[in-house]
Amino acid sequence: MTLLTLVLVFQDSGAPVSPATHTSALLDMLHNSGPTALTVLGILLLSSIFSWAIMLSKWRTFRSAEAQSRKFVRAFRKSGRLSEIAAVADQFRPSPLVAVFHEIHDEYQRQSGGRGMPPNAQALERAALTAASESLTLMEHRMTWLATIAQSATFIGLFGTVMGIVDAFHGLGTAGAATLRAVAPGISEALITTAAGLAVAIPALIGYNQLTARLRESAARMDDFGRELLNAIENAALLQPATPVAPPPMTPPPGMHDDQPRRRSF
Repeated sequence: MTLLTLVLVFQDSGAPVSPATHTSALLDMLHNSGPTALTVLGILLLSSIFSWAIMLSKWRTFRSAEAQSRKFVRAFRKSGRLSEIAAVADQFRPSPLVAVFHEIHDEYQRQSGGRGMPPNAQALERAALTAASESLTLMEHRMTWLATIAQSATFIGLFGTVMGIVDAFHGLGTAGAATLRAVAPGISEALITTAAGLAVAIPALIGYNQLTARLRESAARMDDFGRELLNAIENAALLQPATPVAPPPMTPPPGMHDDQPRRRSF
């Protein structure tokens, strides 16, 4: 940044520069850049395209999942039976809540056949946690690439700048002209890679933070839905009528015997 300030301060002309002049100067610097700078710019361009593809894909996926989750929760709260929800749950498949519901419902069916109090409520809770963890793992797919690009793009651009400055000063020493006019073009070309690195890293960092926040919201929403579903199962089991218990068979009083003789069974 100090070198950039020197270049701007010691410019020969103080007249305002039009945007077309800036564009042509930028194109000239790109045209005159060395192989190292062009390689760095190519890597940053590919990283930018990849990061934007990840962000747009994740935003579209999260928006669809959130919309389907709202519809699924409304349908779940309106329905009075789990079997009805299980029959239509696949219609809301983009929602991660569907996986949580199916995992709890299947475990409940294995334990008690879908009726009565579940014998092992902790198993239902573990099933909900497992389903939520698997859903989050799928939603976090390729998020590590986005974090890597956000952290490394600046250093890649800085590497190109350092190499460009080294080349500029090496050419200055070879030419023997120790003037700012001789070193300024090389330095300005080298600083392009740093600017490109920032242009790639800043959107990737913002997108990663936003997507991470939405992941935390999805995790909290799955935990809340799992607890709500467990409460609904327990409340429905408590409201079911108890099975009548058959009275014990009456035994004849002592001294009285049946008409038919009893046979000993083996």
